[in-house]
Amino acid sequence: MTDVPEFLSRVRPASTPALVVRRSALLANLRAMQRRCDAAGVRLRAHGKMHKCSSLGRLQVETGAVGLCCQTVGEAESFAAAGIHDLLVTAPIAPWGAPRLAALAARGAKIGVVADDADQVARLAAAARGAGTTLEVLVDVNLGLHRTGCTAEATPSLAGLIAGSDGLVFGGMQAYHGHLQHMADLERRRAGNDAAAARARALVETLREQGLPPPVVTGGGTGTFAFDLAAGVFTELQVGSYALMDVEYDVCGSPDGEDWPFAPALFVAATVVSAHHKTHVTTDAGLKAVSVDGPPARVVAGAPAGALWRPLGDEHGAIVHPAFVPALKSGGGDRLDQAAAIAAVDADPDVPWPADAPRAGDVVWLQPGHCDPTINLYDALLVADEDGRLERWPVDARRVTA
Repeated sequence: MTDVPEFLSRVRPASTPALVVRRSALLANLRAMQRRCDAAGVRLRAHGKMHKCSSLGRLQVETGAVGLCCQTVGEAESFAAAGIHDLLVTAPIAPWGAPRLAALAARGAKIGVVADDADQVARLAAAARGAGTTLEVLVDVNLGLHRTGCTAEATPSLAGLIAGSDGLVFGGMQAYHGHLQHMADLERRRAGNDAAAARARALVETLREQGLPPPVVTGGGTGTFAFDLAAGVFTELQVGSYALMDVEYDVCGSPDGEDWPFAPALFVAATVVSAHHKTHVTTDAGLKAVSVDGPPARVVAGAPAGALWRPLGDEHGAIVHPAFVPALKSGGGDRLDQAAAIAAVDADPDVPWPADAPRAGDVVWLQPGHCDPTINLYDALLVADEDGRLERWPVDARRVTA
């Protein structure tokens, strides 16, 4: 596959900042994960929260995924409207969401949803009965993330409540361990995953003994996919970021200890709009174009090797020349100290302007630090072929819930 800078040199978005997907890398990533799931006998239910794009979701299903995970009711509605009809909402929903999910099921979609308390179960059952339909409900179990999920002790009774509720079908359990996904210490990640899988396995056995064998055990993620497939407890994998990848996953490394089998496929195009300082140039990609929830975006093309992107506000970002990274870092996070360092370099006649710095009008390419919240900033993905031709895929599941 052509190297990333050469590929990006052929891509010319009409305007910037723009979010570009390399189609060949995306397709290779989808196939690689599907092969691994198929080989392990585990169903792939790709997580749509990462991309919120029904075109990408349909491609995942066409590649072999049984359906999509959704994190919000709005995502489920958008994906169902786009023809993706096997959906699992992987977070407990607010009371207003139950009738809307029931309405989707009444229109023919296969809708699953998780719950972690009895009130949620009652609301879902009432909504399903009111719509004359059935919802599949899974018990959401807390395996250490401490975000949602009931305790292991509460799981059997909640499963029994679901199974005994008119309008509901007991779908199994969700055992998600998001706190492990980006853990840099691989052995610690492995040990944490082994412990979580053991707890899930014990719960499955408990449910079986009580006459409630879970039809589905769903969970896992990109950062633990190899462990999850080998654990023998999951029937379904909820990976998301594998499709596009980001700096955060590159930094933490693949769980199998080898190179990632998934290539970077997501990039942000930024244009240099000002170049009046030796230390850096200013682009049109700032905090509204690149999420900073995670490591900083990585400069991958259009600037010297070792250049760094740093936010300069809502609409602007700096591309710091590698020769001046130490000078700016010496100011720490203090803006006045950094401003003084920039002014000192600019005023020093013995410090030349870097000849290889990007110029005003040039395009600099970034790899997002965290793909999910970066995609959420855009209305569309521009999917690029190897010759640079672009196709627009709306980020159509990024919708308000009102």
